Amino acid sequence: MLDKKRTYIGLLILSLIFILLSFTLIWFLLNNKDVFFGQIFIIALAIIATIAFLILGLGTLAIIFMIIRSKTIPSLENITQKANDLLFPLTIMVGKLVGIPKERILRSFIAVNNYLIKSKHLNLKNNKIMILAPHCLQHADCPYKITIDVFNCKQCGKCTIGDLITFAHTYNVMLVVASGGTLARKFIKDKRPQGVIAIACERDLSLGIQDTSSIPVIGVLNSRPNGPCYNTKVSLDDIEKALKIIKEDDIKCTFC
Repeated sequence: MLDKKRTYIGLLILSLIFILLSFTLIWFLLNNKDVFFGQIFIIALAIIATIAFLILGLGTLAIIFMIIRSKTIPSLENITQKANDLLFPLTIMVGKLVGIPKERILRSFIAVNNYLIKSKHLNLKNNKIMILAPHCLQHADCPYKITIDVFNCKQCGKCTIGDLITFAHTYNVMLVVASGGTLARKFIKDKRPQGVIAIACERDLSLGIQDTSSIPVIGVLNSRPNGPCYNTKVSLDDIEKALKIIKEDDIKCTFC
């Protein structure tokens, strides 16, 4: 897990260096075009660039510091969130330039996100926590519609949905199954959870975490033994560990 976090943190730092070099190059070009560009414009650009770099740099340093201390810094949470959101696309681009696979970067981003949420030491009520599962966990041949109501599942044992229902009953947490991002956002809007345990692939998890930055989202990767989006699986052990991150009290490893 530490290696996963290091990948994303390293790319954040490289992204900051890339931004600094870009601004330096722009400064150099503008400073040698005095006839075309006025000094006021150059000074304004320098001020904007300095402020942007300081904010992004402070946010990145705060993320690193929180991970090292395993404790959040409430006064810097907004800055870290903004820095993370703004630098995320750039980390993907920089990672591609240095030959790091996109899925590895996304896994690292999810690991950093989970660790930052863990550092907040949340203790949410069970009934305010939602498990958001993807439709691809359902067996492909199942005739029952569970995106409308997950409890339409007959718990036949052919897929993980039945186990997730048992898990939800055991811990008194909400469970929904979404067929896509639109339905997932609707569930979150309608049910208003205080925390979400989201199950998905690297791409969907990363997008979902960014899309719902107003509430804590713990990402749990599914496994895809049959390929993407088809009869996928998830470890209940991983779900239980995710639950312990946002609900630290009275959690015993029932499914470990």
